[in-house]
Amino acid sequence: MDKKWQAHLNQAQKQVCVEGGTEYPFSGEYNNFFESGDYFCVCCNALLFKSEDKFQSGCGWPAFSFSEKESIRYLRDSSHGMERIEVRCNKCDAHLGHVFNDGPPPTGTRYCINSVCLDFKPK
Repeated sequence: MDKKWQAHLNQAQKQVCVEGGTEYPFSGEYNNFFESGDYFCVCCNALLFKSEDKFQSGCGWPAFSFSEKESIRYLRDSSHGMERIEVRCNKCDAHLGHVFNDGPPPTGTRYCINSVCLDFKPK
């Protein structure tokens, strides 16, 4: 990740976006937030998700059924004794969270994203 994008991040954002950590479940600003607008990468301002694709999953993190085209990079993650797919910003490589195949139709996809990685802009 480019160092210039790290300069404006707070400690929690650095811990998640740069170091690959996670915020505590149910603690994030956008977990129970359902305003109309767009979600951008807090590091590089790339458009990642739209509010119409956000849903209440009960997982403890903001959940989306779609990502914006070519905004996400996918990596195999076998940490913590689990097999998961990590999602990163395709523009700046910031860690965002993980994607699972237990979401709603029609995609069946659940992007489980850390709130600290997101910058919401209302419509």
